[in-house]
Amino acid sequence: MSLLVDIQKQLGDFTLNVSLETDGGIVGLLGASGCGKSMTLKCIAGIEKPDSGHIELDGTVLFDAESGINLSPQERRVGYLFQNYALFPNMTVRQNILCGLHREKNRAVREERLREMLRLFQLEGLEHHRPHQLSGGQMQRTALARILVNEPRLLMLDEPFSALDSHLREKLQMELRRLLADYGRDVLMVTHSRDEAYHMCTQIAVMDEGRVLTQQESRTLFADPHSVRAAMLTGCKNIADARKTGPYEVEVPEWGIRLRTYKPVEDGLRAVGIRAHAFRPEETRNAADVRWAGEMEEPFDWIGEFRFADQPEQSPALWRRFSKEGGAAQHPERLGVAPEQVLLLYE
Repeated sequence: MSLLVDIQKQLGDFTLNVSLETDGGIVGLLGASGCGKSMTLKCIAGIEKPDSGHIELDGTVLFDAESGINLSPQERRVGYLFQNYALFPNMTVRQNILCGLHREKNRAVREERLREMLRLFQLEGLEHHRPHQLSGGQMQRTALARILVNEPRLLMLDEPFSALDSHLREKLQMELRRLLADYGRDVLMVTHSRDEAYHMCTQIAVMDEGRVLTQQESRTLFADPHSVRAAMLTGCKNIADARKTGPYEVEVPEWGIRLRTYKPVEDGLRAVGIRAHAFRPEETRNAADVRWAGEMEEPFDWIGEFRFADQPEQSPALWRRFSKEGGAAQHPERLGVAPEQVLLLYE
């Protein structure tokens, strides 16, 4: 799949200005609520019309403002899974799936495609159940089967796990990854959860205030988010303004320390970030004395709050996360962080 999106749309005081390009796999749109993720999907699907710009899928122009091209949602052959799955409550699983084949008049073809979807999505035996008789996972699989039975060129998922509890959410993430891999369709997925994005997506595009800040391979993004907003959205808890003091050194006034870095420090540095799991008492690099401010227990981890020895008392404490395997919460007098764990943030 090759998807090219370069669109603009004004919605009151909010401006959507998205540039996005994909070349296959599962691509995530990660961002906070209200940043324009769902509106981007609706513009691609043809539900909303951009004010200007261009959308192209596999060489077919879906929308082009200058040329006056604006294909209908049906002509675009794009599958869109809404947050609530949008199953017809008065229809059975069988009837819901067949709705995706309303244009296919050959009854034998419709039945064959139905059987294929029931088998692929493990819905055999549930053909005559209505949505209220299904579990959350079964409803999701039915909604996907209804979309994919029509063989769309692109599948778009809008917060597909938002209505599920945490246990079912993680189970369905693994299940959905397997189903999509078996079916071989390319996917664009909206989420505000960094965990979902990391679990599900081969690439992630970070969105903020109507625009794409960065688009990278998932592991690369988490290892080097490059911007303050991307670092926050990928879960970095410790971020502070910083300035360059050498080719591989930065000063963090708020923390009262200097840090050696693994990557060369470029001009225009705005801040640094350190993930909560990166602080280690056995690490001698970038080590400094600390004062402990508090702790919080989680089922399998401790979260400790601390300040560096020369850090002002009124400044926010830093977070350290560590396993409970060692027993009681640990309060070492010094903590260090490896240079490669120092995130350099430029905007």
